[in-house]
Amino acid sequence: MPLGTLDGTPPPFFRQGPSALSKLTLFSALALFLMVADARFELAKPLRSAVATALYPVQWLVMRPVLWTQGVAQHFETVKTSQANEEAARRKLDLQSQRANQVEQLALENSRLRQLLALRERVNTPAQAAQVLYDAADPYTRKVIIDRGALEGILAGSPVLDEAGVLGQVTRVYPMLSEVTLVTDRDQAIPVLNTRSGERGVAFGDPVLRANALELRFMAANADVQVGDLLTTSGVDGVYPPGLPVARIQKIERRVDSAFARISCAPLALVTGVGHVMVLKPLGSQVAPRPPVEAAPGAVKKGGKK
Repeated sequence: MPLGTLDGTPPPFFRQGPSALSKLTLFSALALFLMVADARFELAKPLRSAVATALYPVQWLVMRPVLWTQGVAQHFETVKTSQANEEAARRKLDLQSQRANQVEQLALENSRLRQLLALRERVNTPAQAAQVLYDAADPYTRKVIIDRGALEGILAGSPVLDEAGVLGQVTRVYPMLSEVTLVTDRDQAIPVLNTRSGERGVAFGDPVLRANALELRFMAANADVQVGDLLTTSGVDGVYPPGLPVARIQKIERRVDSAFARISCAPLALVTGVGHVMVLKPLGSQVAPRPPVEAAPGAVKKGGKK
């Protein structure tokens, strides 16, 4: 190749365009112009709207997992809060139910104490109140333990009443406790009077045929007794004051092969579940002692002189 044909200009690879500073200045000015124009004339608003519309499905798909995760977390949090509120409400309801039961129990106890106080005002015999602690351990007897004993002046044989009538009799006295045998015990007997007919009889505990019942024994088959008759203490035993309610006749069986009627009675006292009682002094202890017999004047003492 002839030397004259060679081009003296540098190849394109080594050619240089505008400098970097010139490009930075140009693009900065362009950006500033576009910002001012967009702020002034809102030139890029249609473009932004179109881009936002095109990207909305992508954003919706991308946000689904995040929203689902937040919904699941919120659901579990709501369930936990609901369970805690339900547990708190249940505890509060149990507490209110317990308080309501206590109020009902206190109201019932208050009513019984008022009736017992009214009965004490009607009875002229000296008495003192006592509380039933527990039932006796012997399952074959009908006995309860009260919180009054010999230190409080309780005597063996003292009648025991509740607000409805005769409950039983003190059969054993300890220094601070006493044992009361209920009228329904098989070994307990109490003289009674039929307030309608005036006939007297003896009521025995009858736990064999029917629990917590009495049996009016040794009454003639043709005796004037009717279902519903009220039986009260007759006072002939010297233990119970007369006129205390004992039981009400519930069933009468007259058999031709027996000279006596079989009479079943329901006690008026609350023989099961009684809480407070009134202990009376035995009627015999209130009788003045018999005065000593004085020797007649001029009588000669045995082994002595006049």
